[in-house]
Amino acid sequence: MTREQRINALNAEMAKRILLLDGSMGAYLQGFGLTTNDFHGERFVEHPLSLKGNNDLLSLTRPDVIAKVHEGYLAAGADIISTNTFSATKISQGEYALENLAYEINVESARLAREACDKSEAQGGKPRAVAGALGPTTKLLSMSPEVGDPGRRDSDFDSMAKGYEEQALGLIEGGADILLIETITDTLNAKSALWGAWEAFDKTGVELPLWISGTITDRSGRTLSGQTVEAFYNSVRHSNPWAVGLNCALGPADMRAFLADLSRVAECAVSAYPNAGLPNAMGAYDETPHSMEAHYAEWARAGLLNIAGGCCGTTPDHIEHMRHAVEGVTPRAIPARDTRMKLAGLEPFTAAA
Repeated sequence: MTREQRINALNAEMAKRILLLDGSMGAYLQGFGLTTNDFHGERFVEHPLSLKGNNDLLSLTRPDVIAKVHEGYLAAGADIISTNTFSATKISQGEYALENLAYEINVESARLAREACDKSEAQGGKPRAVAGALGPTTKLLSMSPEVGDPGRRDSDFDSMAKGYEEQALGLIEGGADILLIETITDTLNAKSALWGAWEAFDKTGVELPLWISGTITDRSGRTLSGQTVEAFYNSVRHSNPWAVGLNCALGPADMRAFLADLSRVAECAVSAYPNAGLPNAMGAYDETPHSMEAHYAEWARAGLLNIAGGCCGTTPDHIEHMRHAVEGVTPRAIPARDTRMKLAGLEPFTAAA
């Protein structure tokens, strides 16, 4: 099945039912008991910095473990799995002095996900897509990292866009079907990722669907850079996204109102993949697969969803329960595009017809 055939088949499925994304990579990896040696492997045994916690690197040092994660989520019913590339840009890998490996990590991560999907397709017949994950990086473009120096920036638009372009090129080469720009707390970062993706499309002649997922950082209902949900959507709608959604930071109970806001205004598919609640005093997540199932069932019945998945703290068990929650429920109807001009600062603005 070619990329084009797979996306066409996925769109046909999405018209009939709510699709499932996978869950957390980190939460699942914790169950493997990985040590520093697993992250360093033989290749990086003499690396001067500790690499423990650099999960993206495991695509090179423990590809067998990453393959098992993908296989676990596919077995739970995921239609789409995301690549192990959340921090696989030059900027983020630079924290480990591994910036020169960014391209290789993206290629290999996408290849691992593609192989897992191909295997699942051969066994089950239904299309399984790879979403190439582009995370927010460790820098913010519209905010200073230092309160006393509001004009300071640790990166710039062009440098960040170039890093995202390299990431997109690697994901395309490795076999990704979709580009997922996720966990966006700063909309300017998302715009640099979009620019990098478009540059990669121009260079390769391959144009993938774009999926953009923002993060509402707390109950204020705003991103870290201060935008409301509708303002965030207005800021990225020019990219004609395949899907737009919310993920991370909040559990399902707190995300519900903001998901409803997005569902009301989005002219494309809507996704939601919250955390398994908020971290408790021990840093763990308390939402069980059963409790999250109830939230997703209500969201589905309310017509808020086209794609459902999980973020921090979720596992294949959570995804399996989500599958039960949305099974047989009609997906959210995608509205026609509003031809009015829509703008945004921190708040949205829609021009009169």
